[in-house]
This record gives sequence, C-alpha cells and structure tokens, in this order.
Amino acid sequence: MPTTDNKAGTAPQSSDAAELAQFARHAQHWWDPKGPFAPLHRLNPTRMEYIRGQVSRHFRPRDLDQPLSGLTCLDIGCGGGLVAEPLARMSGVVTGIDLVEDSIAAARSHADSQGLSIEYQLESAEAIQADAKQFDVVTCLEVIEHVTNPSEFLATVCDLVRPGGLLVLSTLNRNPASLALGKVAAEYILNWVPRGTHDWRKFAKPHELAAPVRNAGLIVGDVTGLNLHPIHGWQAQGPAFINYMMTAKKPADA
Repeated sequence: MPTTDNKAGTAPQSSDAAELAQFARHAQHWWDPKGPFAPLHRLNPTRMEYIRGQVSRHFRPRDLDQPLSGLTCLDIGCGGGLVAEPLARMSGVVTGIDLVEDSIAAARSHADSQGLSIEYQLESAEAIQADAKQFDVVTCLEVIEHVTNPSEFLATVCDLVRPGGLLVLSTLNRNPASLALGKVAAEYILNWVPRGTHDWRKFAKPHELAAPVRNAGLIVGDVTGLNLHPIHGWQAQGPAFINYMMTAKKPADA
C-alpha cells in the first residue's frame, strides 16, 4: 500500500492517490478469503513461514514457537492486518500502519475479534520516521510496487529499522513473465486480483530493490522467490521468477 503523510496534510513524493483509491474500494473485503484479496490469503502462510525463518535465524530466540517475543514490529502498508496478526501471534509487539481509513478500521475490528493487541495507526512511514521511531523488525510486503518513488520510500523504510534489526520486503520482479502472468493473466484472465491493481512498470528487479537498501547501510542477506507449485501451492524457494521476498539486516553499530 502506498503511503502519505497525514499529520502534515500533504503527500510525500512516494504516495500515489490512485493507488490509495484502488485499495479503498475493496477495504471492507480484507478478511474475505474468496474476495478481492483471495490471492494474498493463499500466499500469506508461505510469506509468514519465510518471515518466521528469517527472524529465527537472525535473532536466535529461545522459543521457536514465539520467535518475536520481546521484539517490536512495524508492518508498513498493513491493510486489514493479514501480516500484522500473525506477527502478533508470534508474540511480537506489533504496530501496523496504512493510509486507507477503512483498511485500518477493518484491521482493528478483526484484531479485536481475535483478542489480539495490535496498535493500528492511520499513518505514513514518513510520519513514523519524523517521530524518530525504530523497530526490531520492519515488514513491507507488496507495497513497493504501489509507490511512485521507491528509492526515497525505501530510504525511509530502512531508517525505521533499529540497529541490529531486520527488514523483510516483498514485491514482483519486472520481466516478460511477470507482465504475462503477474499482470495480464492475474488481472484479466484468471481474475485473481481486481483489474488495475498493478502497474507492471512499477515492478522491481531484485537488484533495483537491493540498491537503495544497501545505500541506506543495510546488508541484504537473502532473496527468495515465491513460486507457485502445481501440486504443493505457494513455496518460498527457488529463483525470484515473479514474486519474491528479500531480507536485510541493519548492523548493530549503525
């Protein structure tokens, strides 16, 4: 989800009003597994398995069932809470931010129904940065392809990671396969996502995503493809063919 600055009442350069409006139209359906966010529901267990593994390797928790115990987490572009809730179930102290008011309302309502304590804010990454807040774990999944200035946005995102902390990103590669499958087939043939959800030109090749992260002083440690197996479903393994995830760590002395 794109971000803008509510406090100042003006939108930073990374924000895209058309993208915000696209998500606002479907915000009431975040928790409908057969609705417009159905692909995210199918993909989410694999994304969370990847995050759990990366967190466990980096922080080496005593309790592998609760790898985020005692750690603060920020989910940027949280939508209805599909990522924030599993982070909370891993015992993270979770903050979720988004710029679509109805998405934040849906997230709060669902978290309450599940008895989960998550701080949801109608807020931007830029505003959180202005408050000089940092977190042990920052997640920003399926967001980069919706902003207008990825490099500037990623610089802000990286600044929100506490020294010694971890950043997890996901987006779509930009290549002929992602145009055919991630855009045309997904939106116009299979109807997996609403038409107009993605602009293929905003997809990012792995090296394009990694460059501003490295420029911000983080160390990219892993790039893993999210690939759909015809029998086993989504798997976090293999090349970054279309969808992929990236993990970077901020040095403790940063």
